[in-house]
Amino acid sequence: MTVKRFPTAENPSIDLRRCVDREHLLLASYAMHSCDSRGRVHPETAHSYRGPFARDRDRILHSSSFRRLAGKMQVFTGEMGIYHRTRLTHTLEVASIARTIARTLRLNEDLTEALALMHDIGHPPYGHCGEDALSDCMSSVGGFSHNAFAQVIVEELEQRYSRFPGLNLCRETLGGQDTRAHKAEAAVGRAPILEVQVVDLADSIAYDAHDVDDALQMGLLSIDELSQLTVVRRSLDVIRGEHGHLPTTQLRQLLVHELIDLQVSDLLQSAIEQLRSCEGYTSDEICDAGIRLGHSQPLSLQRKQLEKFLFGAVYRHPRLIPVRDAAADRVVTLFEMLRRTPGRLPLRFRTRLEERPLELVIGQYLAGMTDTFCDAQHENAIRNPTGPMADW
Repeated sequence: MTVKRFPTAENPSIDLRRCVDREHLLLASYAMHSCDSRGRVHPETAHSYRGPFARDRDRILHSSSFRRLAGKMQVFTGEMGIYHRTRLTHTLEVASIARTIARTLRLNEDLTEALALMHDIGHPPYGHCGEDALSDCMSSVGGFSHNAFAQVIVEELEQRYSRFPGLNLCRETLGGQDTRAHKAEAAVGRAPILEVQVVDLADSIAYDAHDVDDALQMGLLSIDELSQLTVVRRSLDVIRGEHGHLPTTQLRQLLVHELIDLQVSDLLQSAIEQLRSCEGYTSDEICDAGIRLGHSQPLSLQRKQLEKFLFGAVYRHPRLIPVRDAAADRVVTLFEMLRRTPGRLPLRFRTRLEERPLELVIGQYLAGMTDTFCDAQHENAIRNPTGPMADW
């Protein structure tokens, strides 16, 4: 077990303006401390008042790819209303949940937030149906993964600095996204750092609760249908015990809140107990020990029941399938058109063809589009079969 050496609180050399000193006072030994970061691919001078992971968070937040999340559907398209989540609102909700968990467990909040803000920036237009269509089109180059594409965005496609491509994020931030891109390999052996695990858990907590909210608001599900599920019934029992019987709108909003609170509370209780014997461990030692955070067994089973229900009752709902199919057709049409006439790709992507397969570059171009931008390019391709495509 490695013991970190820091100034004591009585030592006048400690300065709370310094990131390393604040982290020493606030974070658990097994959190990822900035002083233990493996740095960036392209070395940079340390910032005077922001730690390396805070800089990563800000770089992701200010990237054009992050802003485009506002125009990418989560599950439901804009044709089905405007209430439901986009990739951007989902991402912000994940970041909020992940920060709460990280703060309670005394993990690195800056790193956790950076990972949460980055986790979905690789999603193509039209949600999972767009990803499925793109993956089929790209089968010759191994398909498409939004998690892997996020790494391409932050390492290559974002151009905000003159001295290097991408955002030049810390290796820990990049490594967290690489873990998401290789989940099967990360599930065995050496565990990911705790901040990466927290974001993955917060992601599933958020979409389970918010897909319930969106589906109820759109009339795809009813409270009565959901109440057959154990985790929902538990949440409703708490709500009715505190508030009595409520109108459906208020009940829906409280149900989402309670579903999140129930899952976060269960996770924290399990994690605190699991980490109780790990005081003094470093982040690396936690990974070497293969420690993986998770929900209690009863709640894990209840969450699986909920997710199985949502897959059949919501994601395969008859109202959703035609919309998804039409969106997927637009992706396929654009892909095939660009495969026949690659000269229509924007200059930035034609340049990438010098070192990369055509199908890969077309997929990267399409994946960066928002829903409405893809709609516009599809319409333009039909009206003008020879003109250039616009860059995003």
